[in-house]
Amino acid sequence: MNNKAKKIIIFDDDEDILSICSYILEEQGWEVFTFTDCNNIIEKVSGIDPVVILMDNWIPDAGGIIATQSLKKDEHWKHIPVIYFSANSDIQLLADHAGAETYLAKPFDLEELERVINTVLVHN
Repeated sequence: MNNKAKKIIIFDDDEDILSICSYILEEQGWEVFTFTDCNNIIEKVSGIDPVVILMDNWIPDAGGIIATQSLKKDEHWKHIPVIYFSANSDIQLLADHAGAETYLAKPFDLEELERVINTVLVHN
């Protein structure tokens, strides 16, 4: 995987999750970009061109569902796999509604994070 292929964006307003996930993923050679809101999501994604996106459900302002749907409606960015993550018990329904490729329930362990990312990369 070349450097361009190792970019990941995490959208979450929880700074602890951002710092833990960033640390783990950077250790594995990812270039990690984080945002605490999903405003202007197309501009944010197009400025980075990631291979995978982690999307929190309760992200300001519009929320993860609308943000993910915006990406999935965009011809240029709809191919990027989105991993939806939330502590909500209906996470599978939320992820399906958003159009995300898969989901990760919070709290998650780091092996699970790696497994889910690797799964979407294999299928992409």
